[in-house]
Amino acid sequence: MFDVKGSIVALITPFHEDGSVNFEKLKELCEWHIQNATDALLILGTTGESSTMTHEEDDAVVKCVLSCVQGRVPVIVGSGSNCTQTMIEKSVKYANMGADALLVISPYYNKTNTQGMIQHFTAVADAVDKPLILYNVPGRTGCSISEEAIRILSKHPNIVGIKEASGNISYAANIARYLSDDFVMYSGNDDMIVPMLSLGASGVISVLANVVPKQTHDMVMDYLQGNTKKACAAQLYYLDLIHALFCEVNPIPVKEALNIMGKEVGGYRLPLYEMSDEHKALLKQCMQEVGL
Repeated sequence: MFDVKGSIVALITPFHEDGSVNFEKLKELCEWHIQNATDALLILGTTGESSTMTHEEDDAVVKCVLSCVQGRVPVIVGSGSNCTQTMIEKSVKYANMGADALLVISPYYNKTNTQGMIQHFTAVADAVDKPLILYNVPGRTGCSISEEAIRILSKHPNIVGIKEASGNISYAANIARYLSDDFVMYSGNDDMIVPMLSLGASGVISVLANVVPKQTHDMVMDYLQGNTKKACAAQLYYLDLIHALFCEVNPIPVKEALNIMGKEVGGYRLPLYEMSDEHKALLKQCMQEVGL
């Protein structure tokens, strides 16, 4: 059973000035998160920029993080692809490397129908003996995992949850009916952590946690432990910062925020590009308002 409750950081991948992966900084960030109560690490997600990294770099990031963390917190690895066979191969590889769980995305760009969606995820769930978390983010993929697909997939013993990042609370409520001890939900939107927890979510897979790890963990734990007013107050307190972290495409603002904090995580790979001066000023202001 996969039973992670709390804040799972969607970890950025730090780069050197020449664009290569900064592994020393990556280890530093892992240590910082463990010290600041982050409950699990997600690597090679959207925020981790794996879409502009080579397979060799992806493998090296997984190896680096697993050797650094040494089982102190769970490590979830993004192994998705819009080619089912590629997703199976990546998932098997990362499972064998020691990933605690895998995050698998719906087929972006080429898309599929409901039966294709079920087969896409079932094929990988049958191929690996690791917990799989489905990833629904229609704003990026162009397709949503249907409620019917969730109903069926939630019964697969290796499919243990969903990162729900549609931003649609009605959809989240509909699929919340399929939650159980064996199938959990994580908010994929930082501006909806508390609303999603109210529907039975176990926590958040978070961009915000990159900059305020302890506070994101506390928000979730306060809610789960019954201190809902405190959790709600934290959600609203960080709302302007959350909006600023998404004022340009993720992870452009969050990397900028970490650099403002002195973390020296480097820049981006094209097509991602530096923030506009106007948005940088907005981000700095929102960070200052919450004491960053």
